[in-house]
Amino acid sequence: MPKVLYLSHAPDELYDVMRKLAAPSLELITLCDNSDRERIEKLADVDAVIVAAYPFTRELIAAAPAMRFVHHQGVGYQDTIDLESFRRTGARLAITPAGTTIGVAEHAVLLTLAVLRRLSFADAELRQGRWHVNALRPESKELAGKTIGYIGMGRIGQAAAQRFRAFDTTGVYHDPNVRLDAYAETDLGLRFVPQRELFEQADVVTLHVPLTADTHHLIDANALALMKRDAVLINTARGPLVDEAALARALETGDIAGAGLDVFETEPPEPTSPLLGMRNTVLTPHISAGTIDAFETKMRAVFQNLHRFFADQPIENEIQLH
Repeated sequence: MPKVLYLSHAPDELYDVMRKLAAPSLELITLCDNSDRERIEKLADVDAVIVAAYPFTRELIAAAPAMRFVHHQGVGYQDTIDLESFRRTGARLAITPAGTTIGVAEHAVLLTLAVLRRLSFADAELRQGRWHVNALRPESKELAGKTIGYIGMGRIGQAAAQRFRAFDTTGVYHDPNVRLDAYAETDLGLRFVPQRELFEQADVVTLHVPLTADTHHLIDANALALMKRDAVLINTARGPLVDEAALARALETGDIAGAGLDVFETEPPEPTSPLLGMRNTVLTPHISAGTIDAFETKMRAVFQNLHRFFADQPIENEIQLH
């Protein structure tokens, strides 16, 4: 029976979901103590690996001589798997678009509302006995009527646009690879614009692009300088899309009004990060797709693909690296 290792450490409730989906033809191997020592020991004879947020490093890849297949739980394999080492193994790689779209789109809206209403600050202050019934009124804003700027208009960008549209917003978008047809643009209340114009026009800039050499630090000091002083930045995609030092400076000086971040350049962020102490930020620990609904959908797709692979059937969403 092929052995499949889940590389991340997870609660037993999630392991139970995976075991049901692995049965009866695959043996799921899980972690007990979340150590690389245990990972290396269990990688020694596995046939496949499921990679989630925990990095599949050169050392771990080298510890899996029998590995023939790696399935990424999400889509962002570029910053999770040591690709140079992985290519040398000759193993195959697939990703999992399923299960991510709704959670990330909802989280983008959640962060936007929370930043506009200073939710995390108000909540923390109330718990300390400070009742800001009117103090936040000058800086608290409604979402209705705002212009949302979407960087990226793939499946998640479109799902986010559907949800923002319900709040009586309009939108502008830029994507070098995607141009919606006129019907879709009208339905979502969107206009395609050059990237510079998007930064200049949007009240909320929300990021929905993968991390590549071209998108690294897409939001830098120059981009931030183009944005409105009352604009909000939302990132539920990948941390390194944003130059966090430049963002912190822009937030401190009031060059933009706020930021909602689910992802960071370093995860978890350093305790000294100035973003952690700002009242105009809302920060979450890379959980936009971290719902039980999304997990079940993702794992169903992952194990269907694993069953196909070990049955010598065509697999879906394969990445060609070799």
